[in-house]
Amino acid sequence: MKISSEANKLRHIIEKAMDDHKITKSEYDKIIHQALDDGNIDQQELVLLREFQEMIANKTIKLVPDK
Repeated sequence: MKISSEANKLRHIIEKAMDDHKITKSEYDKIIHQALDDGNIDQQELVLLREFQEMIANKTIKLVPDK
C-alpha cells in the first residue's frame, strides 16, 4: 500500500523527533498539528500516531520539557 503524502510528512516529523529518543512538548505539538493540518486523520496517520503514543507510554521516547 502506498503511504499518503500527509502520512509521509507525519512520519518524517516523528522520525526527526525520535533521533535522540527524546521529544519536547513543542515537537509533540508539531506532530499533532501536522496530523490535524488537513482536517482529516487518515488510517496511515492514525497508525503512526498510535505507534508514537505507544513509544511515549513505554518510555522508548521520553517526553521532556522545552529548553
